Amino acid sequence: WEAVMQVFEGGHEQVVIREDAGTGLRAIIAIHSTTLGPAAGGCRHWVYPDADSALSDALRLSQGMTFKNALADIPFGGGKSVILGRPGVALTPRQLETFGAWVDELGGRYVTAEDVGMQVSDLRVVARSTRFVSGLGTAGFGGDPSPHTALGVLTGIEAAVRARLGRDDLDGVRVAVQGLGSVGFQLATLLRQRGAELRVADLSGERVARAVKGLGAEPMDVADVLFADVDVVAPCALGGVLNTDSVPRLRASVVAGAANNQLATDDVGELLTERGILYAPDYVINAGGVISIAGEYLGQQDPEWTASRIRGIATRLGTIFERAAATGESTSRIADQMARERLARAARSELQGDREVA
Repeated sequence: WEAVMQVFEGGHEQVVIREDAGTGLRAIIAIHSTTLGPAAGGCRHWVYPDADSALSDALRLSQGMTFKNALADIPFGGGKSVILGRPGVALTPRQLETFGAWVDELGGRYVTAEDVGMQVSDLRVVARSTRFVSGLGTAGFGGDPSPHTALGVLTGIEAAVRARLGRDDLDGVRVAVQGLGSVGFQLATLLRQRGAELRVADLSGERVARAVKGLGAEPMDVADVLFADVDVVAPCALGGVLNTDSVPRLRASVVAGAANNQLATDDVGELLTERGILYAPDYVINAGGVISIAGEYLGQQDPEWTASRIRGIATRLGTIFERAAATGESTSRIADQMARERLARAARSELQGDREVA
């Protein structure tokens, strides 16, 4: 682990690397920023090829959460945790409780939640050791954030279609959904309810068959769906799918989906702009889930608190699209600028003794 820490070059407020010999648990908690409030971000349980990859993922994801939360109109900074898994081995209750104890030792600087490889049931075990966890749904509200993520992405797609295609509805709009997991399938369902024509792909043939039968979707191969002849491509699976090889082959006018870290590198945003493809920055459009988690953690039982912030995704994207069109810069660069602007305002306010709240 000491060798792994050499990879860390700074920019984060705190990086905690822990290993428990008794349970075999290995985890990293990365706190990127608490400028806007406690660092909030889910816990990912994943099988990494090595510790370097796990650390890199934690650092990258936690920084992304800082920007996501900054533009989501919630009073939280950015953080992320990753648990290094083993192939085919589930986490034990003791391991989850140990992880919760590590979160608790941070005294509220980091608030954890669900991410890839974790379930609400896992979080409830984590909560035995800490109160700094959200997405439990035990108070009669909150819980699984995926429906809110899907709704936010739908809102963002509507905003992008309005900006790029001049359409105020989705009737007949062709959308290719890559990935039919918990968010992707719910998004496909919402799109179909609004009249969109669907092309879908997933590694699970069962999920694809369900979409074909229940939503009238056209099935496609996972390797081809990004390049379908459609109006909108919605990446809802793994990150890094937009790169210098894939972007030149895109046929859609809009890319707007739920996947995190869709751009393989920052310069891919410029490539999309050069091709005239409108990109909805992923951490802006997929913020519905973290908005829901924030509301639960803050005890906001009024559904309008969450709903208004999810509706705000369309407003923020509209501003990003307008600024990008006016300056010629990529939408991804504009989104980063807007996030930094909010962080700078909050930092100035904090220096004056009056922390900005959403």
